Amino acid sequence: MAKLAGVSRSTVSRAFSNPRVLRPDTVNRVQEAARELGYVPNPVAQALSTGRHGLLAAIVPDIANPFFPPLIGSAAERAEAAGMALLLGNSAEDPAREDMLTGKLALQVDGFILAASRMTNAQIGEHAKRRPIVLVNRDLPGIPRVLIDTSVGVTQAMEHLAQLQHRQVAYLGGPTRSWANTQRKKAFRRACERLGVKPVILPGLIPSYDAGRQAASGLLESGATAVIAFDDLLAQGVMAGLTERQVSVPQDFSVVGCDDVMAAQTYPPLTTVSARAAEAGATAVDLLAQRLIAGTSAAADVRVLLDTSLVVRATTAQRA
Repeated sequence: MAKLAGVSRSTVSRAFSNPRVLRPDTVNRVQEAARELGYVPNPVAQALSTGRHGLLAAIVPDIANPFFPPLIGSAAERAEAAGMALLLGNSAEDPAREDMLTGKLALQVDGFILAASRMTNAQIGEHAKRRPIVLVNRDLPGIPRVLIDTSVGVTQAMEHLAQLQHRQVAYLGGPTRSWANTQRKKAFRRACERLGVKPVILPGLIPSYDAGRQAASGLLESGATAVIAFDDLLAQGVMAGLTERQVSVPQDFSVVGCDDVMAAQTYPPLTTVSARAAEAGATAVDLLAQRLIAGTSAAADVRVLLDTSLVVRATTAQRA
Protein backbone atom coordinates (compact mmCIF):
# COMPACT_ATOMS: atom_id res chain seq x y z
CA MET A 1 0.00 0.00 0.00
CA ALA A 2 2.87 2.37 0.84
CA LYS A 3 4.36 1.81 -2.63
CA LEU A 4 1.02 2.34 -4.36
CA ALA A 5 0.41 5.58 -2.45
CA GLY A 6 4.00 6.76 -2.92
CA VAL A 7 4.64 7.20 0.81
CA SER A 8 6.53 5.45 3.61
CA ARG A 9 5.06 2.66 5.74
CA SER A 10 5.09 4.95 8.77
CA THR A 11 3.05 7.52 6.84
CA VAL A 12 0.46 4.83 6.01
CA SER A 13 0.24 4.01 9.70
CA ARG A 14 -0.24 7.67 10.65
CA ALA A 15 -2.87 8.14 7.93
CA PHE A 16 -5.10 5.69 9.80
CA SER A 17 -4.04 6.27 13.42
CA ASN A 18 -3.49 10.05 13.50
CA PRO A 19 -4.45 11.65 10.15
CA ARG A 20 -4.49 15.18 11.64
CA VAL A 21 -0.66 15.30 11.57
CA LEU A 22 -0.54 14.73 7.78
CA ARG A 23 -1.44 16.88 4.82
CA PRO A 24 -4.99 16.17 3.53
CA ASP A 25 -3.72 15.19 0.07
CA THR A 26 -1.37 12.61 1.64
CA VAL A 27 -4.22 11.09 3.64
CA ASN A 28 -6.39 11.01 0.52
CA ARG A 29 -3.67 9.13 -1.45
CA VAL A 30 -3.31 6.52 1.30
CA GLN A 31 -7.07 6.08 1.57
CA GLU A 32 -7.41 5.73 -2.21
CA ALA A 33 -4.69 3.06 -2.20
CA ALA A 34 -6.46 1.25 0.63
CA ARG A 35 -9.73 1.23 -1.31
CA GLU A 36 -7.98 -0.06 -4.43
CA LEU A 37 -6.38 -2.90 -2.44
CA GLY A 38 -9.56 -3.63 -0.46
CA TYR A 39 -7.78 -2.87 2.83
CA VAL A 40 -9.91 -2.31 5.97
CA PRO A 41 -8.05 -1.18 9.13
CA ASN A 42 -8.28 -3.53 12.10
CA PRO A 43 -9.34 -1.37 15.08
CA VAL A 44 -8.07 -3.90 17.62
CA ALA A 45 -4.63 -4.02 16.03
CA GLN A 46 -4.57 -0.23 15.81
CA ALA A 47 -5.37 0.10 19.50
CA LEU A 48 -2.60 -2.35 20.39
CA SER A 49 0.00 -0.64 18.24
CA THR A 50 -0.86 3.00 18.94
CA GLY A 51 -2.52 2.86 22.36
CA ARG A 52 -5.51 4.65 20.80
CA HIS A 53 -8.99 3.26 20.17
CA GLY A 54 -10.33 6.12 18.05
CA LEU A 55 -13.28 6.32 20.43
CA LEU A 56 -14.51 9.06 22.74
CA ALA A 57 -17.31 8.80 25.30
CA ALA A 58 -19.89 11.39 26.32
CA ILE A 59 -21.76 10.77 29.56
CA VAL A 60 -24.90 12.78 30.27
CA PRO A 61 -27.24 12.74 33.29
CA ASP A 62 -30.48 12.32 31.33
CA ILE A 63 -30.53 11.45 27.66
CA ALA A 64 -34.27 12.22 27.52
CA ASN A 65 -33.79 15.83 28.60
CA PRO A 66 -34.03 17.95 25.42
CA PHE A 67 -30.94 19.96 26.39
CA PHE A 68 -28.60 17.05 25.70
CA PRO A 69 -29.44 15.76 22.16
CA PRO A 70 -28.07 18.91 20.44
CA LEU A 71 -24.91 18.64 22.54
CA ILE A 72 -24.50 14.93 21.75
CA GLY A 73 -25.23 15.42 18.05
CA SER A 74 -22.69 18.17 17.55
CA ALA A 75 -20.09 16.29 19.60
CA ALA A 76 -20.58 13.18 17.45
CA GLU A 77 -20.25 15.17 14.23
CA ARG A 78 -17.08 16.89 15.43
CA ALA A 79 -15.60 13.57 16.60
CA GLU A 80 -16.33 11.97 13.22
CA ALA A 81 -14.69 14.90 11.44
CA ALA A 82 -11.59 14.23 13.55
CA GLY A 83 -11.56 10.56 12.55
CA MET A 84 -13.11 9.27 15.78
CA ALA A 85 -16.43 7.88 16.95
CA LEU A 86 -18.48 8.83 20.01
CA LEU A 87 -19.94 6.42 22.53
CA LEU A 88 -22.78 7.57 24.78
CA GLY A 89 -23.49 6.85 28.43
CA ASN A 90 -26.62 7.84 30.37
CA SER A 91 -26.19 8.12 34.14
CA ALA A 92 -29.92 8.66 34.86
CA GLU A 93 -29.05 11.42 37.39
CA ASP A 94 -27.21 8.84 39.52
CA PRO A 95 -23.63 9.80 40.54
CA ALA A 96 -22.79 6.17 41.38
CA ARG A 97 -23.92 5.04 37.92
CA GLU A 98 -21.90 7.82 36.30
CA ASP A 99 -18.83 6.74 38.28
CA MET A 100 -19.33 3.13 37.19
CA LEU A 101 -19.86 4.02 33.51
CA THR A 102 -16.77 6.21 33.43
CA GLY A 103 -14.67 3.46 34.99
CA LYS A 104 -15.86 0.75 32.62
CA LEU A 105 -15.69 2.83 29.45
CA ALA A 106 -12.15 3.94 30.31
CA LEU A 107 -11.00 0.54 29.04
CA GLN A 108 -12.46 1.24 25.60
CA VAL A 109 -12.08 4.97 24.89
CA ASP A 110 -9.34 7.55 24.56
CA GLY A 111 -11.11 10.29 26.51
CA PHE A 112 -14.35 11.55 28.03
CA ILE A 113 -16.78 14.42 27.81
CA LEU A 114 -18.66 14.58 31.11
CA ALA A 115 -21.71 16.80 30.62
CA ALA A 116 -23.25 18.28 33.78
CA SER A 117 -21.44 15.67 35.86
CA ARG A 118 -23.07 14.72 39.17
CA MET A 119 -19.91 13.10 40.54
CA THR A 120 -17.85 14.68 43.31
CA ASN A 121 -14.72 16.67 42.49
CA ALA A 122 -12.61 13.86 43.94
CA GLN A 123 -14.26 11.23 41.74
CA ILE A 124 -13.76 13.34 38.60
CA GLY A 125 -10.14 13.93 39.59
CA GLU A 126 -9.49 10.20 39.93
CA HIS A 127 -10.96 9.47 36.51
CA ALA A 128 -8.91 12.32 35.00
CA LYS A 129 -5.73 10.52 36.13
CA ARG A 130 -6.64 7.58 33.87
CA ARG A 131 -8.05 9.25 30.76
CA PRO A 132 -8.26 12.84 29.44
CA ILE A 133 -11.54 14.49 30.44
CA VAL A 134 -13.33 17.63 29.29
CA LEU A 135 -16.22 18.88 31.41
CA VAL A 136 -19.34 20.65 30.18
CA ASN A 137 -21.19 22.79 32.75
CA ARG A 138 -18.97 21.76 35.63
CA ASP A 139 -16.31 24.21 36.80
CA LEU A 140 -13.40 22.21 38.21
CA PRO A 141 -9.97 23.92 38.10
CA GLY A 142 -7.23 21.83 36.51
CA ILE A 143 -9.57 20.09 34.04
CA PRO A 144 -10.56 21.61 30.66
CA ARG A 145 -14.18 22.75 30.77
CA VAL A 146 -16.85 24.40 28.65
CA LEU A 147 -19.32 26.46 30.67
CA ILE A 148 -22.61 27.84 29.39
CA ASP A 149 -22.90 31.00 31.49
CA THR A 150 -26.64 31.48 32.01
CA SER A 151 -26.13 34.06 34.77
CA VAL A 152 -26.40 36.92 32.25
CA GLY A 153 -29.57 35.48 30.75
CA VAL A 154 -31.16 34.86 34.17
CA THR A 155 -30.32 38.43 35.19
CA GLN A 156 -31.98 39.70 32.02
CA ALA A 157 -35.02 37.54 32.81
CA MET A 158 -35.33 39.12 36.26
CA GLU A 159 -34.98 42.62 34.81
CA HIS A 160 -37.70 41.77 32.30
CA LEU A 161 -40.06 40.52 35.02
CA ALA A 162 -39.35 43.54 37.23
CA GLN A 163 -40.22 45.84 34.32
CA LEU A 164 -43.52 43.96 34.09
CA GLN A 165 -44.15 44.89 37.75
CA HIS A 166 -43.67 41.44 39.25
CA ARG A 167 -42.59 42.03 42.84
CA GLN A 168 -42.45 38.42 44.06
CA VAL A 169 -40.77 35.92 41.76
CA ALA A 170 -39.97 32.25 42.31
CA TYR A 171 -37.00 30.19 41.15
CA LEU A 172 -37.89 26.53 40.55
CA GLY A 173 -34.60 24.75 41.01
CA GLY A 174 -33.00 21.77 39.30
CA PRO A 175 -30.76 18.99 40.65
CA THR A 176 -28.82 20.02 43.74
CA ARG A 177 -25.54 18.66 42.29
CA SER A 178 -25.96 20.67 39.09
CA TRP A 179 -23.38 23.43 38.52
CA ALA A 180 -25.83 25.20 36.20
CA ASN A 181 -28.53 25.15 38.89
CA THR A 182 -26.15 26.71 41.42
CA GLN A 183 -25.14 29.46 38.99
CA ARG A 184 -28.74 30.24 38.02
CA LYS A 185 -29.90 30.39 41.62
CA LYS A 186 -27.05 32.75 42.57
CA ALA A 187 -27.80 35.04 39.63
CA PHE A 188 -31.51 35.00 40.56
CA ARG A 189 -30.81 35.99 44.17
CA ARG A 190 -28.42 38.79 43.18
CA ALA A 191 -30.86 40.22 40.65
CA CYS A 192 -33.79 40.08 43.09
CA GLU A 193 -31.78 41.96 45.72
CA ARG A 194 -30.68 44.63 43.25
CA LEU A 195 -34.15 45.09 41.77
CA GLY A 196 -36.07 45.06 45.06
CA VAL A 197 -37.99 41.89 44.16
CA LYS A 198 -38.89 39.35 46.85
CA PRO A 199 -37.32 35.99 45.94
CA VAL A 200 -38.98 32.62 46.48
CA ILE A 201 -36.71 29.58 46.21
CA LEU A 202 -38.47 26.28 45.61
CA PRO A 203 -36.69 22.94 46.25
CA GLY A 204 -34.47 21.45 43.57
CA LEU A 205 -36.05 18.87 41.29
CA ILE A 206 -34.89 16.34 38.74
CA PRO A 207 -36.03 18.14 35.58
CA SER A 208 -39.13 16.56 34.12
CA TYR A 209 -42.52 17.57 32.77
CA ASP A 210 -44.34 15.84 35.65
CA ALA A 211 -42.15 17.49 38.29
CA GLY A 212 -42.97 20.90 36.85
CA ARG A 213 -46.67 20.11 36.68
CA GLN A 214 -46.70 19.02 40.33
CA ALA A 215 -44.81 22.16 41.36
CA ALA A 216 -47.63 24.42 40.16
CA SER A 217 -49.52 24.20 43.47
CA GLY A 218 -46.47 25.25 45.47
CA LEU A 219 -45.87 28.16 43.14
CA LEU A 220 -49.40 29.46 43.62
CA GLU A 221 -49.22 28.99 47.39
CA SER A 222 -45.92 30.89 47.54
CA GLY A 223 -47.53 34.17 46.54
CA ALA A 224 -45.24 34.58 43.52
CA THR A 225 -46.70 35.99 40.32
CA ALA A 226 -43.90 34.70 38.08
CA VAL A 227 -41.35 31.89 37.99
CA ILE A 228 -37.98 31.24 36.42
CA ALA A 229 -37.64 27.47 36.02
CA PHE A 230 -34.32 25.64 35.93
CA ASP A 231 -35.01 24.47 32.39
CA ASP A 232 -37.64 24.42 29.65
CA LEU A 233 -38.85 20.95 30.60
CA LEU A 234 -39.81 22.07 34.11
CA ALA A 235 -41.28 25.26 32.69
CA GLN A 236 -43.49 23.33 30.28
CA GLY A 237 -44.75 21.19 33.16
CA VAL A 238 -45.46 24.30 35.23
CA MET A 239 -47.54 25.74 32.40
CA ALA A 240 -49.59 22.54 32.21
CA GLY A 241 -50.06 22.46 35.99
CA LEU A 242 -51.22 26.07 36.06
CA THR A 243 -53.68 25.42 33.24
CA GLU A 244 -55.11 22.45 35.18
CA ARG A 245 -55.75 24.88 38.06
CA GLN A 246 -57.50 27.39 35.82
CA VAL A 247 -54.58 29.81 35.98
CA SER A 248 -53.85 31.47 32.64
CA VAL A 249 -50.31 31.97 31.32
CA PRO A 250 -49.31 34.77 30.95
CA GLN A 251 -52.39 36.76 31.96
CA ASP A 252 -52.44 35.42 35.55
CA PHE A 253 -48.91 34.05 35.92
CA SER A 254 -45.66 34.56 33.99
CA VAL A 255 -43.28 31.69 33.22
CA VAL A 256 -39.63 31.77 32.09
CA GLY A 257 -37.56 28.70 31.20
CA CYS A 258 -33.88 28.10 30.55
CA ASP A 259 -31.96 26.47 27.67
CA ASP A 260 -34.27 27.36 24.75
CA VAL A 261 -34.39 23.77 23.49
CA MET A 262 -38.16 23.38 23.15
CA ALA A 263 -39.46 26.86 23.85
CA ALA A 264 -40.91 27.57 20.41
CA GLN A 265 -42.87 24.29 20.51
CA THR A 266 -44.80 25.10 23.70
CA TYR A 267 -48.11 26.90 23.76
CA PRO A 268 -47.92 29.74 24.37
CA PRO A 269 -44.32 29.94 23.05
CA LEU A 270 -42.05 30.05 26.08
CA THR A 271 -39.95 33.01 27.15
CA THR A 272 -36.59 31.49 28.03
CA VAL A 273 -32.87 31.96 28.52
CA SER A 274 -30.90 30.86 25.47
CA ALA A 275 -28.38 28.06 25.62
CA ARG A 276 -25.58 26.98 23.32
CA ALA A 277 -25.69 23.25 23.86
CA ALA A 278 -24.61 22.32 20.33
CA GLU A 279 -21.67 24.72 20.44
CA ALA A 280 -20.69 23.36 23.85
CA GLY A 281 -20.58 19.79 22.50
CA ALA A 282 -18.42 20.71 19.51
CA THR A 283 -16.07 22.82 21.64
CA ALA A 284 -15.67 20.00 24.16
CA VAL A 285 -14.58 17.59 21.41
CA ASP A 286 -12.11 20.15 20.08
CA LEU A 287 -10.54 20.53 23.54
CA LEU A 288 -10.40 16.76 24.00
CA ALA A 289 -8.81 16.22 20.58
CA GLN A 290 -6.18 18.85 21.41
CA ARG A 291 -5.32 17.03 24.62
CA LEU A 292 -5.06 13.70 22.81
CA ILE A 293 -2.72 15.18 20.20
CA ALA A 294 -0.56 17.16 22.63
CA GLY A 295 -0.62 14.66 25.50
CA THR A 296 0.58 15.97 28.85
CA SER A 297 1.94 19.12 27.21
CA ALA A 298 -1.60 20.40 26.62
CA ALA A 299 -2.87 23.08 28.97
CA ALA A 300 -5.15 21.45 31.52
CA ASP A 301 -6.74 24.55 33.03
CA VAL A 302 -8.66 25.71 29.95
CA ARG A 303 -11.96 27.41 30.78
CA VAL A 304 -14.25 28.30 27.86
CA LEU A 305 -17.27 30.48 28.66
CA LEU A 306 -20.30 30.66 26.34
CA ASP A 307 -22.63 33.53 27.18
CA THR A 308 -26.43 33.57 26.99
CA SER A 309 -29.33 36.01 26.66
CA LEU A 310 -33.06 36.23 27.27
CA VAL A 311 -35.43 35.28 24.44
CA VAL A 312 -38.81 36.96 25.03
CA ARG A 313 -41.80 35.13 23.62
CA ALA A 314 -45.38 34.88 24.89
CA THR A 315 -45.37 33.50 28.47
CA THR A 316 -44.56 36.73 30.29
CA ALA A 317 -46.86 39.73 30.71
CA GLN A 318 -47.58 42.73 32.88
CA ARG A 319 -48.56 41.71 36.39
CA ALA A 320 -52.34 41.35 36.60
